[in-house]
Amino acid sequence: MTDDSPSMRERMLAGELYIADDPELAADSIRAIELTREFNATSVTEGPRRRRLLTDLLGRFGPDSEIRPPLQVDYGYQITVGARTFASWGLIAADVARIMIGDDVQIGPNVQLLTPTHPIDPDPRRAKWEAAEPITIGDNVWLGGGVIVLPGVSIGANTVVGAGAVVVKDLPPYVVAVGNPARVVKDLTP
Repeated sequence: MTDDSPSMRERMLAGELYIADDPELAADSIRAIELTREFNATSVTEGPRRRRLLTDLLGRFGPDSEIRPPLQVDYGYQITVGARTFASWGLIAADVARIMIGDDVQIGPNVQLLTPTHPIDPDPRRAKWEAAEPITIGDNVWLGGGVIVLPGVSIGANTVVGAGAVVVKDLPPYVVAVGNPARVVKDLTP
C-alpha cells in the first residue's frame, strides 16, 4: 500500500477487500473485546452501567433497548440498534460491515448476524483478505432463537423468522419465514 492509498479500516468500511489483522483494525477489535468483556460480566441489577457500556461500544443504541449478555461483536461501532429493541443472551453480531437493527425488534437467544465474506479463490484467502456485506433488520422484526442471518441480507419490517432458520437472501416485510434456507411460509399483510 502506498501512503495515499486507503487504510485497511477505510477499505473495510467501504466494503472492499481488506486484511483483518491490520494494526489499526486489531486495536479496534481489542477495544471491542474489552468493552464486551466488561459488559458480559455485568449482572441484571446493573442496567445503567450496561446501557453506558453498550452506548460506548455500539455505533448507536436506541432508547429503551436492551441486550442481555453474553454479547460478541467484531468492532461494535458498525452496529446500530433502534428504540425498544430487545436481544436475548448469546447474540453474535459480526460487524465487519454495518448491521442496522430497527425499532421494536425482538431477537431470540443465540442469534448470529454474520457480515463477513471470504474469497472463494484460495490464494487471496490464504493471504488473509476478506470483505463483508451489510445486514439490515427492519422495524418490528422477530428473529427466533438460533436464527442465522448471512451477509448482505435485509429483512423487511414486521417479518417473523422462525427458530433455527438460516436467512440466505432478503425477506420481504410482513411474512413468516422458516427453515434452512429460510423460505416464506405465510403472508402477514394486514
